[in-house]
Amino acid sequence: MLSRYKFTLFGVVAVLLWSAVLHIVRIVSEDFGPIGGAALVYTYSALFLVAFSGLPNIKKYPKRYVVIGGFLFVVYELCLSLSLGFANSREQSAQVLIVNYLWPLFTILGAVICKHSKASLQLLISGSILAFIGVCLVVSSESNLLAGMLTNIMSNPLAFLLAFSGAIIWAIYCNLTKAMSNGENAITLFFIFTACTLWLKLYLLDTGFSSDFSFKSVFMLVLAGGGMALGYGLWNKAIIGGNMILLAAISYFTPVFSGIFAAIILGVSLQQSFWLGVVAVTIGSLLCWQSTRYKNQQISQVQTVLDNTE
Repeated sequence: MLSRYKFTLFGVVAVLLWSAVLHIVRIVSEDFGPIGGAALVYTYSALFLVAFSGLPNIKKYPKRYVVIGGFLFVVYELCLSLSLGFANSREQSAQVLIVNYLWPLFTILGAVICKHSKASLQLLISGSILAFIGVCLVVSSESNLLAGMLTNIMSNPLAFLLAFSGAIIWAIYCNLTKAMSNGENAITLFFIFTACTLWLKLYLLDTGFSSDFSFKSVFMLVLAGGGMALGYGLWNKAIIGGNMILLAAISYFTPVFSGIFAAIILGVSLQQSFWLGVVAVTIGSLLCWQSTRYKNQQISQVQTVLDNTE
């Protein structure tokens, strides 16, 4: 039991790290380009992980975990990093992140669909709708909700599509990893896969780097790579041994931390609709989490009555 609490705590720390470090990734993409910056960040992350945990032994991991888990991880990281890099502005990169933060909702829905958990349908639907409305408020940029959202998305459909796709892919990864990993942690191997994929993409497109290396740009790069490596290392441990439903619910608070860090790190002034959307997403997360707790409590009560009857 104590071990499960420890792994869950790892997940909470990872959420806080992600809330800050992804804004630094945006700065790195401004210095080195969307693809070049992402390639450097994941290379440094892989080096950090190798330094602390050693070279991964691919033979000790279940083959399904390496192939399926590795594929999902790489695709998600490409979606996330490139959505930040291709955002038209720092403010839009903050909005794109909120779209990506729909993944906790999709994780809970996936857990219910796969029958890993039961939920009160009424609370789950209410929370899901509220979370989506919150994302719409964030993307609308203080304009008319529907018109503003569509205008903003159409100004850069690639970034928003990548972020939304990433949210779905990461939810699938979270639900499948626990079953496939057999308690193993291949995060270092997955980071190596991601770095290699990005370097290959950089080579094939022949885009190069958009800036010269400077002390400031390298410092931000190392900070982003180290923070991301630590965050994902902790999260991968968390989803193997922690409480997935609780972690998914806590992860809904990421938009709050992300908005605060965006204002501090990126220096952007976030509009009122952004914060209203963040509040809606947070309340929606609580409803989704409560939907699973409420249903499980009902099942427990019914089982107790049956046991007493017997």
